[in-house]
Amino acid sequence: MQVLGTDPRHGFQDSTSKNGLSVRAGQVGAKRVATMTSAVLVDIRDEVTCPICLELLTEPLSIDCGHSFCQDCITGSSDKSVPNQEGKNRCPVCRTAYQPENLRPNRHLAIIVKRFRGTVLGPGKQREVILCGLHGEKLQLFCKEDGKLICWLCERSQEHHGHHTFLMEEVAKDYQEMFQESLKKLRKEQQEAERLKALIQEKRESWKNQVEPERHRIRTEFKHLRSILDREEQRELRKLEVEEKKGLSIIEKAEGDLIHQSQSLKDLISDLEHRCQGSTVELLQDVSDVTKRSEFWTLRKPQALPTKLKSLFRAPDLKKMLRVFRELTDVQNYWVDVTLNPQTANLNLVLSKNRRQPVSRQAECLLQGLTKLPKLALNLQSSPG
Repeated sequence: MQVLGTDPRHGFQDSTSKNGLSVRAGQVGAKRVATMTSAVLVDIRDEVTCPICLELLTEPLSIDCGHSFCQDCITGSSDKSVPNQEGKNRCPVCRTAYQPENLRPNRHLAIIVKRFRGTVLGPGKQREVILCGLHGEKLQLFCKEDGKLICWLCERSQEHHGHHTFLMEEVAKDYQEMFQESLKKLRKEQQEAERLKALIQEKRESWKNQVEPERHRIRTEFKHLRSILDREEQRELRKLEVEEKKGLSIIEKAEGDLIHQSQSLKDLISDLEHRCQGSTVELLQDVSDVTKRSEFWTLRKPQALPTKLKSLFRAPDLKKMLRVFRELTDVQNYWVDVTLNPQTANLNLVLSKNRRQPVSRQAECLLQGLTKLPKLALNLQSSPG
């Protein structure tokens, strides 16, 4: 970066490019340093790990061969440090014989362990022990390529050959920060989901509040329509009843008159038969009256009898009316309000009286003239001469 900053070919003419290169160089350098630091920490971890318990050394003791162990592990509190058959204690690593009284505390190594624990794990923290399912060793490493925890034997296996491995405490902070950012985003999404859920609930209630009054209105309107139909039915039935009574009255009158004529005719026939069968005196008694009645007798036929109802009820085609009404209602859903621009609209166009449709001025004038014709005709009829 110093070369880029002091190169006379760059100078100060392109500070943006210089800063960009510096940032990229810094990022590359930081990544390289982080990789080197990780490798150093892995080496230090190996040096400060007890070969017996595979934990960081606790109160480390060193033996003559130079290997160090936890005090409890090497002094006999652990089964792994039992003396052999010869009665000699041997180093668990290199099998070199040693005398227990020669064990010496390694304070320098204890200080390194303390600093390493504080740097990697943080003060007061203990690492959770999880064993590898394949090797039974502790999972202490993180494979970046596979994104999972591995043990030191996994790291040396062919499966993870060439992979970038880190102490799990090193990458934990990066993933912690990444997951915190993810949590912020997901919590926002959760809040948005809750907001949308509340909005949907509100829309549901609003929808119900619209539907219920409309359902009540529909029932009320149809109830009103049914009442109108019932009234029309009763009116038509009453009109039919009046016409029925009127027709029956005419028929009964004609029937009564015919009965009266039939009785008179029967009496006249009986009188004539008696005269014809009786004596001469009976034949000629009041003969002029009988003769006149017989000569001028004529049957009065009834006048026109009702044979057909004057008016037949024709029910309206409600299905057709409702279909037309529905079609009109569907069309109304696409109606929009239109405002004529006086600057660009045709001068011959005007709005109708109901302000629902544009019409031409000629048609409007013609319509107004037609509406005035009946009044004009009445005025002419009422005027003298």
